[in-house]
Amino acid sequence: MIKRIGSAIILFLFVGLTIILVRTCDDRLTDTSINVSRLSSTTDCRMVQHTMGETCVPKKPERVATIFHVTLGNALLLGVKPIASSIVNMENLFPAYLQNKVGGIEPLGSQNEPNLERILMLKPDLVLVWENIQTIYPLLSQISPTVIVPWHGPAAWREHFDFVAKALGKEEEAQQAWKHYYQRIDELKVALGSRYQDKAISVFTPSGRWGFFIQVKNSFAGSIFNDLGLQRPKLQDVNTSSGYVIFNSEEKLEMIDGDIMFVLANRKEDKEAFEKILQKPLGKRLKAVQPGHVYFVDNLSWTGSNLLAADAVINDLYKYLVNIP
Repeated sequence: MIKRIGSAIILFLFVGLTIILVRTCDDRLTDTSINVSRLSSTTDCRMVQHTMGETCVPKKPERVATIFHVTLGNALLLGVKPIASSIVNMENLFPAYLQNKVGGIEPLGSQNEPNLERILMLKPDLVLVWENIQTIYPLLSQISPTVIVPWHGPAAWREHFDFVAKALGKEEEAQQAWKHYYQRIDELKVALGSRYQDKAISVFTPSGRWGFFIQVKNSFAGSIFNDLGLQRPKLQDVNTSSGYVIFNSEEKLEMIDGDIMFVLANRKEDKEAFEKILQKPLGKRLKAVQPGHVYFVDNLSWTGSNLLAADAVINDLYKYLVNIP
């Protein structure tokens, strides 16, 4: 009997606490919704059309939050440092190529399940999110003006950047960023000369769990190679809806074969597992192995799909294709 009374008291307290928390969140959302409404009725904002309709965003947002690492990179390049952003995964707070730029940015949890309560507490004046989480747009739009940034895979990374620039009112900065990118491409072309004219370059990510992710022609890295005129193996010189091809059998290693290999590996265990494959008979037959043309590079930069990541890729190409004989 005493145990039943104790259980009833605990249940009562739990329910009461839950009601208080819900009411508190509702009050905060109501206050924030009023502020969003007031912003929309002033001349301090401009309308931006997106997947979920249109949103009146501040002309000069000062407290931006981003939900997608690609959007974060784009915002930083355009001179806007978000107050908060989602992380790629639980192992990496932010990609390595952004580490010297993200000091003071609050992490918002996974970009697939951002922490709504933290966003509410930080009171951003603009939230930029990718399409993969548009189902929570109604909640986010109550917290702050929210814009869904289109994301149609790495093949459309350029369009993603241009949309972020439009949403932030940074079109002129975007033009300068593109100018810088193509200037670096032209300079690297000159540095490369004709030495790789007949060389096929393979780009892929080994994964102990999933197999191999081959970055094909319309992947982020593939598009940079296209701009440089670098050749890809025939099996990789294709376009796919996702920007990559997956295979999980060591019997198909010819799919990653090339005169030069760029191996996109962040996880130590994935790198070590692939190095063991290269020691096997099938691995030793790969053309890049004997001359030592297998290069391990940062996965998150080579799949980063923004111009800051492109800079990191170009730096790697200078390192391995220009500076190494």
